[in-house]
Order: sequence, then C-alpha cells, then structure tokens
Amino acid sequence: MKLTKLITFCLVCCVFAFSASAQQATTPAPATNYNPAEAFGPLFYTQNGNEFRSAIGAPGPKYWQNRVDYNITASLDETKNTVTGTLTITYKNNSPDKLPYLWLQLDQNTFKETSRGYAITPARSRYGAQGEKFDGGYKIQNISVSQKAAAVKFTSLVEDTRMQIRLDQPMAANGDIVTIKMDYSFIVPKEGSDRTGHLTTKNGEIFAIAQWFPRMCVYDDVLGWNTLPYWGGGEFYCEYGDINFAITAPATHIVMGSGELLNPAEVFTPEQLKRWNAAKLSDATVHIRTEEEVTDPKSRPAKDKLTWKFKILNARDAAWASSKSFVLDAARINLPSGKKSLAVSAQPVESNGVDAYGRGVEYVKSTIEHYSTKWFEYPYPMAVNVATNVGGMEYPGIVFCGWKAKKAGAWGVIDHEFGHTWFPMIVGSNERKYGWMDEGFNTFINGISKSSFNKGEYAAQPTDMNKVGKSTIGNPVYENMMLMPDGMAERNIGVNLYYKPGWGLDILRNQILGEDRFDYAFRQYIKNWAFKHPTPFDFFRSMENGAGEDLAWFWRSWWLNNWKMDQAIAGVEAVKQDDKLMGYLIKVVNLEKMPMPIILQVKTKSGKTDIVKVPVDVWMKNATWLVRYPTTEEIESVTLDPNKVLPDSNTDNNTWTATGN
Repeated sequence: MKLTKLITFCLVCCVFAFSASAQQATTPAPATNYNPAEAFGPLFYTQNGNEFRSAIGAPGPKYWQNRVDYNITASLDETKNTVTGTLTITYKNNSPDKLPYLWLQLDQNTFKETSRGYAITPARSRYGAQGEKFDGGYKIQNISVSQKAAAVKFTSLVEDTRMQIRLDQPMAANGDIVTIKMDYSFIVPKEGSDRTGHLTTKNGEIFAIAQWFPRMCVYDDVLGWNTLPYWGGGEFYCEYGDINFAITAPATHIVMGSGELLNPAEVFTPEQLKRWNAAKLSDATVHIRTEEEVTDPKSRPAKDKLTWKFKILNARDAAWASSKSFVLDAARINLPSGKKSLAVSAQPVESNGVDAYGRGVEYVKSTIEHYSTKWFEYPYPMAVNVATNVGGMEYPGIVFCGWKAKKAGAWGVIDHEFGHTWFPMIVGSNERKYGWMDEGFNTFINGISKSSFNKGEYAAQPTDMNKVGKSTIGNPVYENMMLMPDGMAERNIGVNLYYKPGWGLDILRNQILGEDRFDYAFRQYIKNWAFKHPTPFDFFRSMENGAGEDLAWFWRSWWLNNWKMDQAIAGVEAVKQDDKLMGYLIKVVNLEKMPMPIILQVKTKSGKTDIVKVPVDVWMKNATWLVRYPTTEEIESVTLDPNKVLPDSNTDNNTWTATGN
C-alpha cells in the first residue's frame, strides 16, 4: 500500500471511530427485548466432559453400551393378518452396573384398547390404528431366561408397552450375558401409527411389518433404563447387535427385509435368480419380476410356503414386507470404499409407472450413493424401498413409502426415508425423547441431496426465511424443540422436529460457519457416534469443537428456547470531513431475543451494490451496532438480509431509503 493511501485510510478509520464512539455515547438505544447477557450467558453446559462422554463431543475412553442380538423365526398368515414367531434374545451387559431387572419394548401393545397410547391418542390421528377394531397387542407365552445354558429364575411383568423381567440374581457388570426366549403373535393393524400395516391392492395384500418382535430397551449412562412407553408420536431408541430372521410366507409372495437375503436360490424362480444376480453387477435397473409377470403363476415357485432368510449386522432394528402383488426391481449401489450394495424397489402395479416407483431403484441408488459420499458410507448389503399404505417410515436397510406418491413426491419420500439411515440408524440417537436429532438432521441433509439429484431435477426454490420468521420462529403456538415428541401437539410436529431444526442447520452452515467448517464438524459427529448413542449436548459439543466456535448463543436461541429475531435499520448517517463524504454509519438494532449476524445490502447512486456482513459477536455486549461503510458515493438504499436467509420476524423495518428517492 502506498504511503498516501495508507494515510487516507487511517484518517477514514479515525473519523469512523470518533463518529461511532460519539453515536454510541449520545444516541439512546431504542426499546428492545434483547438482552446480551441472556443470549451470550457463560454457563451453557451444566456438566463437564468425563471419561464416558468427552468435552470434545465424542465418546470418552470408557464409553460403553450394551449389546443385543436377535434370532427370530416368524410366519405370516395372510388370511388372519397375523404374525407368529419365536424369539431368542442374547443380551450382553457391558455397563459397570449390576442389573437386577431387564426392560423390553412391546410396541404392538399400543394397539390394545386398554393401552395408554389408545387412551391418549385422538380419534383423528396418524398415530393410532385409525379407529380400526381388532384384538391388538402381543400375545406372549413360554418365556424363559438362561445363562450359559442353565435356567435362570425370574418373574415378569407387562406394563403397557413395556415388559420387565425381574431376575432372581442380578446380571453381573462388564460383560455378563443372558438369553431370553419366548413365543409370540399379534394381529397386524391395517394402519398401525402410519409405521406398519397392510394395504389391499388389485393383485393382493401388501404387508409392511415393523415393530414386530419384543426388543430390549436401551440401558445407558445417561438415564439408565429408557422405558418411555410407545404411543406413536415418539419413535425409537434401540440397542445395536446382529439380527437373524426367517420369514415363512405363502409361496405366491415375495418377501423383502432388512439386511442381506441369504437364500435367494430357495425363494426365487431360476429366471428371477438369474436376474437377481445380474442386478448386483448392473448400474441400470434390472426387472426381477415385471409388471406383466405379477399375475403369472409361473413367476413364483410351485409350492405352498417358502421361508425367506435374512441377516443384518450391527443394526438397531429390522423390518420386512411381503406380498404376491410386488413388481421387483434392483440395481447395484457403488460405495466410496469400492464395496457394493443392492438397491431394490418393490411396488404394486398401481405404483409402477415411470412417474412413480418405476424409477424407485434409480431413486434408491442415487440417494444412497450421495449420502455415502457426502457423510458416511452406507453399511448394509441392501437398500429396499417398499410402496405401501405407510406414508413414509424408515428401518435399517428397508423403508416403507406411500404407494400413491408421484414424481418429486416419490423421489422425496424415498430420499427422506433413506436419509434416516444416517439419523438414527447409524447415529443412534434417542428419537423417543429428541425427535429433532433424527427428523431435523435428516431434513437438513435432504435439502442438499435434493439439489444434487439428476442435475437438480427436483431442486426446490430456496426457503424465504423472512416468511418463516414472521409465521413460525418464536411463535408461541409451537412448543420448544427439545420437548419429547409425545408432549407436542401433533399438528406442530412437522415444524418442531423437521423444519425448524433443518432451517437452523442451514443457517449454521451457510450463514455462520460456512460449508467447509460445518461439513467437517458434522462428519466428525457422524463418525464419532456411528452405531453409538449421542445426546443433544454431545452434538452441541461436537459441532463447537469441530468448527472451533462457541455456539452457545445459537443453541440457546434456536434449540433451548423459542426466541424471535428482529433486526432493524434505525438510521443512516453520512460521515464527512471538511465537507467531503468519507462514508456512512448504518445503525442496526436488535429488537428481539435472538441474535444473528448482520447482512446488509448497500446500493449507491451509481448503481453499485455491496453486501456487508458483520459477525454475530457484535451482539455480545450491544443491542445497537453502527456498521461502517466507507465510500465517497452517496447511498441510495440499505436493506437488511436482502436474500431472506434469516428468520427476521418484521421486515417493515429492514430498509432505509435516502430522502427524495
């Protein structure tokens, strides 16, 4: 820089500094709800990191979690709509605690007319059985508990959607194992909380079977036993382990399930087996069973029943679907490591057009490959989409999607449900308590995926966050996001669990941290907590450490509170020296509780447009800030947040225009 320019620059800075100091001292602050000490208060984390959960937001050196393996043989009776099974649970106590009792989840019991879920679910709700009258719930018998093949004395209690097994002698800490066996059956509801059910199509019933076996509750270092009942709104919190299951169904059916199909040669016709194997080598969709073949008896083996065998490793759950009406398509998924998986789509002929699930395999393949490259590699041998009467629901390796979806809707529901592979199937958060940790994170990554699919085929217009700020953010009709889903009004769940956390992460990525820092920290969070159980504060710590930024003000504003944002332009003043224009001071006021960065668009008389960004730090001790804009040109207008990327609740005070313009 030349000496003359340096002197001029220093003079300008001095003039601005003097003017700013004078204005800060003499101009009274307007009435505001903003309190810097509240937004930037120092005591955010209520406890320090420890050997189980580190201060960096990762599992500590002594982090532990218990393990559960399942072995299940089950059969489907399509005339009675029943599933009957035998279950073996192998439970390992890796905790440092003795366990005198065990808790299991019995999700099907929510469909009993005597259940708490039935009692508290409104008649018009997606989380009940839609007014259906049937003998719901598990019928369990022949329970046994053993240890090293020796019988263990116990008593059991069923309380709503939970079962307690009280052991005569506690499980020992640090690796003790017990085996629980039982027989069970249940009637499949037609519409079971929009998560499981069966659909009548012109070529047969589609059974989408989930929450279909008693599962262990999670015992963790945060709450001990997690025994919140299942009512439908709150989803699931499950331990990891290997699940082997065998499903016996009519031979006319095709069954698809979580994980790997172990015996394709036993359940497909020779031609179907040939196509199935070809699909594993093909990037283009291979039709395993075509629409024309659905009504052809020769498209299924000439037997009465067949048993389909599956296994999925290190998973938190499993589900399956069965129908004689399935068109079946498949293609290879290419993963970043060089490993392969198999994209599969099963749908009735009613859903098979190229404007619907006829492109199902393409959609599955694309979404799995995208998320695997962007965040963390897909861990399962198959990714199965099933079109049925469940509007959209996710399980490891398999999803259920609404059978009437078309075009962007079909792509969107597949992309969303398979996005859940990463949250909560890989990152195993407690979605029964913190629904935003799966739905919100997934909504966020869906937005990135949507823009990238097929050169933006289904890309959406950017969200107008000013409109969101006016209608939604800070609106007291919406509960706090941290509230458990079952405690929210059902009509608010879409905003509280999906959109608001998704919008928050968009702002954090695009307006506060930037893509590079955000993406790096987010990948670290996924990597550190893959197949483990993070809490919200593990996430907060992980993002702060990975990005190198204290974000307590952001978590307070968006997550822990339901605060509003309102920035306003309170005035624009020219700064002159010897009657020569040196620039302007633009007064911005923070009128509501939520701080956010300042984004200004400045237009001058010549038509020049500048974007000025001021970090959120200016609100740490101020409710008013003077933004300095050096220029020798007259300003025509100043606008806050011109691209509408922040949730400003009142845009009427966002623009200043020079007098006479």
